[in-house]
Amino acid sequence: MKPLLCLLLLSAQSFAFQIATFRADVTPPIGAPLCGGLVKPAAGVSDPLLALGIVLLSDEKPVVLCAIDFCEIRGADHVHWREVLAKAAGTTPERVALHSLHQHNAPLVDTAVQKLLPEIGVVDVVATEKALSGVAASIVNALKTPQSVTHISTGEAKVGEVAGNRRVQVVDGKVGKMRGSASKDEVLRALPEGLIDPMLKTISFWNGDTKLAALHYYATHPMSYYGDGMVSHDFAGIAREKRTQEDGVPHIYFTGCGGNIGAGKYNDGTPAMRPLLAGRIHAAMVESEKSAKRVPLTKLAWRHMPVVLQPDPDFPEERMLKVLQNTETRATTRITAALRIGFIRHREPIPFTSLHLGDDVCLIHLPGESFVEYQLFAQQRRPGAFVCTASYGDGVTGYIPLEQSFAEGGYEPSQAYAAPNSEKVIKQTLSDLLKK
Repeated sequence: MKPLLCLLLLSAQSFAFQIATFRADVTPPIGAPLCGGLVKPAAGVSDPLLALGIVLLSDEKPVVLCAIDFCEIRGADHVHWREVLAKAAGTTPERVALHSLHQHNAPLVDTAVQKLLPEIGVVDVVATEKALSGVAASIVNALKTPQSVTHISTGEAKVGEVAGNRRVQVVDGKVGKMRGSASKDEVLRALPEGLIDPMLKTISFWNGDTKLAALHYYATHPMSYYGDGMVSHDFAGIAREKRTQEDGVPHIYFTGCGGNIGAGKYNDGTPAMRPLLAGRIHAAMVESEKSAKRVPLTKLAWRHMPVVLQPDPDFPEERMLKVLQNTETRATTRITAALRIGFIRHREPIPFTSLHLGDDVCLIHLPGESFVEYQLFAQQRRPGAFVCTASYGDGVTGYIPLEQSFAEGGYEPSQAYAAPNSEKVIKQTLSDLLKK
């Protein structure tokens, strides 16, 4: 299987780079569906949901990086959002990286699925369009006062007792019971962390000695607990907002390849754990900047590769339609069938992009709930470089496991919409995006 590839390599040299930072409130109204209708609708607000990002200006068209406290933005909606944000920034949709943090007490945006199940609340279309307009307006306003960028700094720190692999109990080649974002099972919590990326990575933008913004990257599902209807940006958002308040400049957090990673080894799901997990992320954010190395920003390059992933043939559309149309089936089962149909019917290529700052700083942007192995693979492709990975771009793919994961079983392959051999396509795409 070969992807539809189109590589755009655009660089800017000997140019006074600029940055504009934006921030918009995207909190849904009471009664709005959360997590695509898979959990209780919004009953209250613990924390406001935010869309945060930067616009980078050079002698090429602007680049937009946006991280939003949503569960997912999927398919045609992801295309639509990038088009609107691109217009606001005076650029093209191919130069917009839009990523959800993937909190579950937050909206999932997929109007195509809502049309398949009009009697079930999947998304509040009016509210999400209002949120999109607010984000676009914040970009327009931010571009009125861009600031010069002369340097960037990079640093990383280990996060203690947050992430653990969810697929650590393997017997005779098969995944057994799994710990998720939270677990009260002492046996599961006693199992090893398994394969994770323990490092939180930070890149900051500077004008001389003045820090302008910081981007943080860490791979785990970002939920301490959910399903109670209380809208929340959860522990990653709490840590992010604390750093913003104490530092006086915007701090923006991107969820890395956390498809098979959760806090369940260390988190029992009680409310008291949320601030503890937030404190561990915050501590790593602070530490990562202590070790930061600052260098002049001399060039910028953007690469865009639209990729076509084929549907998993084991889940044909005809069978999924029967599940969706069976009104005696649980609503959650019908919704998950509709989400898979949404991927099957989605005709747009899925964007994979990378931003290169200087010679050795690479920011990678992936779709869906990618497994942590893809993040580690990206780092291996550029040894010695500073590689940061954001996942949860276009969520239309569902989970993106490895090919062997389908034989191992477990939860994630059952909610992976692309064919098992997508791993080959994705790794080749990553290799192309990371070429020097």
